[in-house]
Amino acid sequence: MAKHGKKYLEASAKINPEQQYSPKEALQLVKETSFTKFDATVEVHMRMGLDPRQADQQLRDVVNLPNGLGKTVRVLVFAQGEGAAAAKEAGADHIADDNEWIKKIQDGFTDFDVAISTPDMMAKAGKLGRVLGPRGLMPNPKAGTVVPAEDLPRAINEAKAGRVEFRLDKTANIHVPIGKVSFSADQLEENLAALMGAIKKARPAAAKGSYVKKVTLTSTMGPGIKIDPFHALNMEVSS
Repeated sequence: MAKHGKKYLEASAKINPEQQYSPKEALQLVKETSFTKFDATVEVHMRMGLDPRQADQQLRDVVNLPNGLGKTVRVLVFAQGEGAAAAKEAGADHIADDNEWIKKIQDGFTDFDVAISTPDMMAKAGKLGRVLGPRGLMPNPKAGTVVPAEDLPRAINEAKAGRVEFRLDKTANIHVPIGKVSFSADQLEENLAALMGAIKKARPAAAKGSYVKKVTLTSTMGPGIKIDPFHALNMEVSS
């Protein structure tokens, strides 16, 4: 078992590992128990009651977090001609518009957080599955990252404002960042409520039994805090 440092143990002492906290209590605790010198990321980890081997129990969607992620989101766009010009004007960080760019990514360039593509460029982007796939960067219509050229400005703006993709992994878990420790508890609560609402809405029709089995909140390097899944899925944030 990994040995934890003094700061981690001090932070852990504030949490009852057997208790399932309310979302509000858990968010307060995640702020109190973060001990990194940098502004840690707050993450939600969910154990789902889905079978990732079944095609009809897949879960992949996006959510717009009302308070963003508290970080600069770097966007790469696969587009040519008018699409490339529109993407540049909308503030894309990189425009992959030729074979030189495709080779650059093939050789391992992944200095971006979101990749968006126009449909006509998907044949080229599709060749980069080995690089983009494992990092969750492959453009996908379901995730709203394959869009016609005229929709590029909206897609780029949403990505930069804090649109986050969530997907079921091979171990039936979902991991999603919801902001920074420096956010107010209310901002984190609004972001968590938006995420849980999107998870609830995206429930596959074939899902049986308990949909969300476990919800844990963590900050970078900080201890895990369990949240009651029922309360998390039915959060209502007073505006």
